[in-house]
Amino acid sequence: MAEDGASQLTAPIVDISGYLADDAQAVPRIASSIASAAHSPGFFQITGHGISSSLVSRLLENVAAFFAFPYEVRYSVRSSKLTAFRGFEAMGDQRIDKELVDCKEGFMIGRETSPEDARYLQGPNQWPLGPQGQDFKHVMMEFHNKMLGLSKVMFSLVALSLGLKEDYFDAFVDTISMMRAHRYPPMTPETAKNSRGIGEHTDFGALTLLLQDQVGGLEVFHRPSKTWHAVEPVEGAFVVNIGDMLERWTNSHYTSTLHRDFWIK
Repeated sequence: MAEDGASQLTAPIVDISGYLADDAQAVPRIASSIASAAHSPGFFQITGHGISSSLVSRLLENVAAFFAFPYEVRYSVRSSKLTAFRGFEAMGDQRIDKELVDCKEGFMIGRETSPEDARYLQGPNQWPLGPQGQDFKHVMMEFHNKMLGLSKVMFSLVALSLGLKEDYFDAFVDTISMMRAHRYPPMTPETAKNSRGIGEHTDFGALTLLLQDQVGGLEVFHRPSKTWHAVEPVEGAFVVNIGDMLERWTNSHYTSTLHRDFWIK
């Protein structure tokens, strides 16, 4: 259920399988669809991306298992232990909207980097001990590496959508990537007065790739009407969100859209 009578928004769905298959006829159509969606509303969903449903299922199962660990196990790998802020984020650790509390838990990872070679927000990851912790590590890193590959694909498609050479952003994508898993407990109408799953914000990076489960909760702000709209999950799809950096790179031709997570049970 969305707040303020927010209606459903069908984010444009772009099948990128033709690009991955080197289909010369499909690529201009894909690039055009991305150009339209990235300009407004700044959100779209991609299918045909090559990430297997079995990997997604294993990821969701292991993420659910992690958040079911005893709190002391999760807290033992809290993100504040590392300067790269990788690991467990407890309820209330983040507050995106200064007026409202973020009602979520999270776990953040990135590329494994030695402390000696690390740049800002880079470094080693940390994981829970024991067999379940190892299972969690393996599937999270497998998914992270797949998403790095998909991110490079998306930057190539964004370049084409702007009328640029396909490799235009290649120098930009060896970057400080972050992957987060979040758990949003359902809220009641009473608790929703003072909290959100995550408060309204834009993403500071260039591109965000988001996997929703079937519960949903993502809402985006429609600037012309100044209304919030729920983005219904599409099975097997990833939501692509234009971030502040890409809006800046394109001189606001592509839009970094205000969004939040909000779900009342």
